[in-house]
Amino acid sequence: MQAQLIHLPNENDIPPHPRILMLAGEEQQIKTNMDADPAWRSIHQSIIEACDILIEVPVSERMLEGRRLLGVSREALRRIFYLSYAYRMTGQDKYADRAEKEMLAVSSFSDWNPSHFLDAAEMTMAVSIGYDWLFHKLSPSSRETIKKAILQKGLDPSLNSEYNGWLRLFHNWNQVCNSGMAYGALAIFEDLPDFSKMIIDRAIESMKLPMSEYAPDGVYPEGYGYWDYGTSFNVMFLEAINKIWKTDFNLSQTPGFMKTGNYIMHMTGVTGYSFNYSDNGLYGNMYPTMFWFANKTKDKSILWDQRKRIDSGRSFTHDRLLPALLIWGGDIRLAEIKHSTALMWVGKSVAPVALMRTSWTDPNAIFVGFKGGMARSNHAHMDAGSFVMEANGVRWASDFGPQDYNSLETRGIDLWNMNQNSQRWQVFRYNNFSHNTLTVNNQLHIVDGSAEITSWSSNTAFMNIVSDMSKVFEGHLSRSVRGVAIVNGQYVVVRDEVTTTDKEATIRWTMMTSANVAIKGKNTIELRKDGKRLTLQVSEPSNVTMKTWTTTSTNEYDAPNPGTILVGFEAKVPAGATTALTVKLIPQNTKNTGTKVPELNAWPKN
Repeated sequence: MQAQLIHLPNENDIPPHPRILMLAGEEQQIKTNMDADPAWRSIHQSIIEACDILIEVPVSERMLEGRRLLGVSREALRRIFYLSYAYRMTGQDKYADRAEKEMLAVSSFSDWNPSHFLDAAEMTMAVSIGYDWLFHKLSPSSRETIKKAILQKGLDPSLNSEYNGWLRLFHNWNQVCNSGMAYGALAIFEDLPDFSKMIIDRAIESMKLPMSEYAPDGVYPEGYGYWDYGTSFNVMFLEAINKIWKTDFNLSQTPGFMKTGNYIMHMTGVTGYSFNYSDNGLYGNMYPTMFWFANKTKDKSILWDQRKRIDSGRSFTHDRLLPALLIWGGDIRLAEIKHSTALMWVGKSVAPVALMRTSWTDPNAIFVGFKGGMARSNHAHMDAGSFVMEANGVRWASDFGPQDYNSLETRGIDLWNMNQNSQRWQVFRYNNFSHNTLTVNNQLHIVDGSAEITSWSSNTAFMNIVSDMSKVFEGHLSRSVRGVAIVNGQYVVVRDEVTTTDKEATIRWTMMTSANVAIKGKNTIELRKDGKRLTLQVSEPSNVTMKTWTTTSTNEYDAPNPGTILVGFEAKVPAGATTALTVKLIPQNTKNTGTKVPELNAWPKN
């Protein structure tokens, strides 16, 4: 019995193989683009060279890491996508033959680990691209083996309620899993058209859930690296269905989605490091998906950081989706990419962020990233109110990012439980004690307490954001508001205004840094790194205890954090009192820093 379709037309006429992402003959456009811009030829050549290495590498084996096959699936996607691309661009049999061996190897696995369905999804996408792109090159027996694997190890398990909870999720699992299943359905469409349409139609409907999270401004709540994961697979899906039906069924018009390129552009600091809040790594990257957004929005400025990374001559052949860059971005000329004129960007979201800088081109510019939100959201930490800060080419205020998941799961840590008393919040890198925020009475943040950005100003004389963090400290403070500003493009101010309940409170102000530090007086700490200097100066209150804290945990399961330290101070605030905690972060040789910082309600607003 055929399932009722919500979105797809009830017809079976779709293009022949190859039909996924790049139709037959579309290779020529990539070749034309390579002739017009040497950067694209260089990236193309790096893929070919990677494929020449892959020819000599043993095929993948089914080896789990903890509960995951994901590393194997991702490498299979890289191999098969690259090799299939190399064959289509060069016509050389050696690439198709090696891709066929890889597909047969993974097709022989007992399963693709549907209990952790990301593994099955990425493997399905990998094999589907190879099956589609090399369809006329594969032997009949290979086609049959690979087609059965797509169906039995990818698509069929996605119908099992034991494995398909991702259909109802609002984060990257939904995007990745639906995309992988859609690729499988497109690959074998002519054999099971009604079944395939059901899978794709289901994906179109289900994908609305995570795409709604980009509203209203384009923030990806899970952060920088997970943006790459979820959004890249989302775009892989949109491009695949648009190639077939000449529409993405209005999914790309979901509020906020087409704005998300600005989020990624602003999330990279002057140093090239990302604002790595939550479970995200520090190092920024080149993202093929950004070129898709630039083409769709006709805004090349969002590629400023991407251009710098490509111009650096770095290799990107670790990126399993790299061939998509040449499909989506090859008609953009890198030399034509100019930086944005906007120095500040604020995104409202369940995890709101504010990003400020004094210049896009000055290597000594100041950069500040601020995060609100709450701990009870996917991949979040207890980092509401946290910030990172750069000046003179140094990241002074840093974030640890995540700990390797497997290192915690294998020790029995209940890592994915977001409840208040979960073991997750005992992990050093995940709780508020290790973040650049406040801690009250030595207590954890309230997991359901959300910090909202309430005002901001892009005025370069006092560029700032203000966030109400009161709910994060519910039961410990009656009010807590934090403001962060760049003053006259010279230094940074972090001001907290707090009101206690009917009990005295001890407020701890912390900032994590990889600099060398020295307490220089009752209100000053000096930071030194890479021959540069920054002064952390507490303007108020006058009676504080300047401190440093170790980042070495006593828990055996916590990762080591060498070369880092927490700096800051503690202050006691009487019951029922209101006080301000004002900190200036002053780069070396900065003058005129003695100006009194106004109350938050007097800060300029856009």
